[in-house]
Amino acid sequence: MTGKYEFVDMQATGMDAIATAFANQVAYCLNAGAPVTARVCAAVAQLLERGERGPLLDRIRGWDGAPLADALPLRVAGALHGLHLSGRAPALAALYAGAQDIDDAAIIAGVIAAHDADLQPWLDGPPQTNEAGRSANFVAAMLWLADQGLPPRFQCLEIGSSGGINLMLSRYHYALGGVNVGPKPGALRIAPVWQGAPPPARAIEIASTRGCDVAPVDLADPAQALRLKAFVWPEMTERFQRLEAAIDAARAAPPDLVKMNAADFVEAELARPQAAGTTRVLMHSIVWQYVPGDQQERVTAAMEAAGARASAERALAWIALEANREIHLHELVVRYWPGDGAPRMLARAHPHGTSIDWRG
Repeated sequence: MTGKYEFVDMQATGMDAIATAFANQVAYCLNAGAPVTARVCAAVAQLLERGERGPLLDRIRGWDGAPLADALPLRVAGALHGLHLSGRAPALAALYAGAQDIDDAAIIAGVIAAHDADLQPWLDGPPQTNEAGRSANFVAAMLWLADQGLPPRFQCLEIGSSGGINLMLSRYHYALGGVNVGPKPGALRIAPVWQGAPPPARAIEIASTRGCDVAPVDLADPAQALRLKAFVWPEMTERFQRLEAAIDAARAAPPDLVKMNAADFVEAELARPQAAGTTRVLMHSIVWQYVPGDQQERVTAAMEAAGARASAERALAWIALEANREIHLHELVVRYWPGDGAPRMLARAHPHGTSIDWRG
């Protein structure tokens, strides 16, 4: 990492932390090319700062948890976007169309007052940000792992799988800096803007995928699919197209997805026998901040213990695409065993798969 950045305390609580969370999310959205979502978050922050009252705003203002770790701004943004997608709040249309010279805060205040009860349930759980574009990071990391000498046959385990869209990564086609992976044409084509050298051109196989989520999304349920769409930033039209294609793929053959917390799932899966000639992979994207601290410790301990038992024939890897809140970017970090298990940052990436800056 280069440059000097302000430390962001993900676990901070209280009104200052709430203001920081909204400001951080605005910066994050602007950096990721999502100006409308940034405006929505900024408008809510303005309402909070000037003391606007109401059940929803009072609930945000009195948030008990850590607003940044809980992604509180994105819960609110998802609620408002979901209301817009439902067509029940026409006052939001101009804002989501990107119109200028309108009073964002006044529009948001009016919508909240009119639809407070509809918006409240969206604060009850974390955002569901399932995004097929992130699979490109997982696949690029597997190419790199194969190049390090690990068995190129991967058994994939994912935590925070949401609707299981990334569990279907073997069904997609990838164009990664000139390296093509996966079936043609595939259920969808993922071609991020690539910076840096291409990833290693290795032959890899996805032997299996299995995932967990504390609140799995049934993509065959239109209401649950709408919830996923609500957390897609409206500027990202390509994401909506990928989501529709992924929903179709899931309806044709549902991914292997169980309701379970991250720690229980990882411990149970690592206890299963592993076939020779495989690399077992734990993977996750934009999930770690939602995993409670005690579960993070259990997952880490389980992976490191399994890593100590790993061999050349039964390897283990950990692929994480998570936010660096100090620089408003996502980083692709890999650990693997046998080996020292040290974290290696392979890329900086757009949070929704638009681009990958490869450092591997």
